[in-house]
Amino acid sequence: MVAGSVFAAIAQQSPTPTRVRGTIEGVDGDVITVKSRSGEDVKLHMTSDMKVVGIIKISLADIKLGSFIGTTTVPGPDGKQNAVEVHVFPENMRGTGEGSRPYDLKPNSTMTNATVAEQVAGNDGQTLMIKYKDGEKKVTIGPDTPVVTYVPGDKADLKAGAKIIAFIKPLADGSFETNRISVGRDGLTPPM
Repeated sequence: MVAGSVFAAIAQQSPTPTRVRGTIEGVDGDVITVKSRSGEDVKLHMTSDMKVVGIIKISLADIKLGSFIGTTTVPGPDGKQNAVEVHVFPENMRGTGEGSRPYDLKPNSTMTNATVAEQVAGNDGQTLMIKYKDGEKKVTIGPDTPVVTYVPGDKADLKAGAKIIAFIKPLADGSFETNRISVGRDGLTPPM
């Protein structure tokens, strides 16, 4: 009975975050202090092999047939999958995280990384059929949906005021480490 209570308590705990989205408050050596989008102060220890990539805004017209993209979608009232954001991967990142899975950007959101197989332009945006190794998804992209891509970055981009999304791992002492940070350029908040 005690074991059952322990398992029930563990099951009810919030899942440990794997991403932190927010604004860099400061950098001290290999530690970054981030004000998360929900208001917490989070200290991230950078690993020695940490990768930094920049995020820049591009146009919906930059999405081409054959582009490898990632998109966060939420179901609309009509059942269509509406894009909250789209990020176009550079060719050297093709295949990154291919597939579709639940995502933590918004309630009921999914992240799908896939290849654009069909495009249909409309007056109110674009509809894409994207295909990945285990399936396909039709995604509606509105004219106001943020579209971004990745550019090379480095630790010099990590300064107070920069908007980031950091991929994190909890450490035994309760702190977090990161080996990958995406940082918005020119004041951009990474939309993913």
